[in-house]
Amino acid sequence: MANAQQPPAFVRWFRDSAPYINAFRGRTFVVMFGGEAVQDPQFPNLVHDLALLNSLGIRLVLVHGARPQIDARLQALGATSRYHRGLRVTDDQALACVKEAAGSLRVEIEALLSMGLANSPMAGACIRVASGNAVVARPLGVIDGVDYQHTGEVRRIDAEALDAQLAQGSVVLLSPLGYSPTGEVFNLSAEDVAASAATSLRADKVIYLVEGAGLRDSRRRLIRELSLAEAERVLAARRRLPDEIRRLLGQAVRLCRHDVRRVHLLPRQTDGALLQELFTRDGIGTLISADRYEGIRPARIDDVAGILELIEPLEEAGVLVRRSRERLEMEIDRFLVVERDGMIIACAALYPLSDDAAELACLAVHPDYRNQGRGDSLLAALEARARAAGIRRLFVLSTRTAHWFRERGFVPTEPAALPIERQALYNYQRNSKVFVKELD
Repeated sequence: MANAQQPPAFVRWFRDSAPYINAFRGRTFVVMFGGEAVQDPQFPNLVHDLALLNSLGIRLVLVHGARPQIDARLQALGATSRYHRGLRVTDDQALACVKEAAGSLRVEIEALLSMGLANSPMAGACIRVASGNAVVARPLGVIDGVDYQHTGEVRRIDAEALDAQLAQGSVVLLSPLGYSPTGEVFNLSAEDVAASAATSLRADKVIYLVEGAGLRDSRRRLIRELSLAEAERVLAARRRLPDEIRRLLGQAVRLCRHDVRRVHLLPRQTDGALLQELFTRDGIGTLISADRYEGIRPARIDDVAGILELIEPLEEAGVLVRRSRERLEMEIDRFLVVERDGMIIACAALYPLSDDAAELACLAVHPDYRNQGRGDSLLAALEARARAAGIRRLFVLSTRTAHWFRERGFVPTEPAALPIERQALYNYQRNSKVFVKELD
């Protein structure tokens, strides 16, 4: 029997995912995956996850690649695949293979989305799939003296037609093919199709399922999030990145500049990566965001509930002094918070005392985000706020975190060293240790 105080992991996960389920309903997501994903035995699992997103009311545009399938067809004909600047040079023979591969993949994906068998994850599903000639293209032309022939680039997306299909609950499926007003067919980059569709539809998210280990730092650790400016710096740095990651990071920067708020790079080999990324707070891939995904800011009145949820366990443990909702509402302008994707994960307050002194109070960090520098960031922000107000001495009262403050320059002192007005409120039953820090 499950402990009543600690619900099963599934219950906790489902509760944590509820805000995302609500927030994503009616939003437009563009998801791009390569031909490598389609030929993977685990591909049906990905399609079932995509169908689940559709059932939750997410407007889905899927863009698939076909490079390995085209290469295999050319190889079977004894032909050589030619590339320049990472793009295929599409002659007549290659174009025939492109059409065959794209058509075959589209049918395969549509068939998987149509599964409604009782013993499948799609039991009872009725998903409509829309495709067609919504991608208008033009020839890429000659670059560096190389004639790309039937390789093209997106000229425009028929956003009105796609939007109508999405409004009816259909999943839109786009292949790496484009059509010209003169009836020509062009081989396109799936990345170009996905980016063009996202900007035309003003998508809320673009999700790239990538090969390999994703975007890593110099110590091979996954980079979980980047602001637009940080992504630009990574691209500008002379560090070696996998070709695919460099291309997609460049696309992410361009998308964020064109009002797509968030772009995700996910490892497509991880089963369930899409669900983990979208319905958990930290995800499993790399997020590039046009706005700040996490940051310190002054607290607002609508943060009171989040602050209470954060500090109540610490109050029950005796680490913090109890604060009522009413008191928090009156003192909310004293607080700074760290917000992560809509959740308050840390807070602290600054209470001015005498002309040159203030008290640092209610410093709390969510258990999932401790030992990662949030407390230090909040302390630095509050010290900067204190200096700007002309405060020269910062006091803190602590029962359980004395060493943390001592390691950051606070020195022990006596309650008698507190300003008179704070001495009158000192609780001798709590017997809090008093520390002070002189600010330069």
